[in-house]
Amino acid sequence: MDHLYFFLTGLTLFFTFLIFATIFYFMIKYRRRSEQERPPATQQSLPLEISWIAIPSLICVFLFLWGASLFFAAARPPQGAMEIFVVGKQWMWHLQHPEGQREINQLHIPVDVPVRLTMTSEDVIHDFFVPAFRMKMDVLPGRYTSEWFQATKPGSYHLFCAQYCGTLHSGMTGTIEVMTPTDYAQWLRDNASTRSMAESGQELFTRLGCDTCHLADGSGAGPVLQGRFGKQVTLRDGQNLAMDEAYTRQAILDPASLPLPNYRPVMPTFRGQVSEEQILQLIAYIKSLGSGERTQVP
Repeated sequence: MDHLYFFLTGLTLFFTFLIFATIFYFMIKYRRRSEQERPPATQQSLPLEISWIAIPSLICVFLFLWGASLFFAAARPPQGAMEIFVVGKQWMWHLQHPEGQREINQLHIPVDVPVRLTMTSEDVIHDFFVPAFRMKMDVLPGRYTSEWFQATKPGSYHLFCAQYCGTLHSGMTGTIEVMTPTDYAQWLRDNASTRSMAESGQELFTRLGCDTCHLADGSGAGPVLQGRFGKQVTLRDGQNLAMDEAYTRQAILDPASLPLPNYRPVMPTFRGQVSEEQILQLIAYIKSLGSGERTQVP
């Protein structure tokens, strides 16, 4: 991202200097020396016209391809990226690791490891902004947004909310603590949680009675969830959707909006009964389900 920025800045300065230098050169060379002087007729040059059309066009195409490649790279986290769940609320950041560790306005991560953020808000629009990582993404109520980054140098980096969210917006800040792998492993041991997010999600799954309908053998009133996360789901109207975080969240809060063939719409809505954090725990549990019997996440 920095390389593209510096290239654009250098390109702008180069053409700014070239254009103004040409203007001053022509001002002096073709100045009117007397009242009787008449300038010669302008001569057209086809090669010159082709050049000043072709060269800027090629530069624009080059910049577009460079920018597009960065856009797609920023939009697609690498396989196996470390996952962090983020919930924004006035006026703090709640961050949770899959292993169960919870943090407020602070995030500990290892260096040189890609980190994928799955984010939502409990109230208004926020914006997760880490200037040092060139990373900024809106955090919206009622839906998930995601972003990823890879810190390349240990240290402490500022985290801001870049979207005005209320009276104490300026105080909604935090830090990203980038650690060496050894220090991060030690931090995980020192802050070990009794349960992972998937284990908390499994307990909630049972407490809400979800396991009475979503049976692994397919005999329940709801669809089988084992091995389904990330796969395509065909709705009753023929529409195909990916079973991702957004789909799972909608199925929990508004199941009637996702009617499935061969299943009666008997699932109740859990809107108002589960918090955003609990929804993320349920999603973590469903992600952990393999293709066979339910397994505990280590």
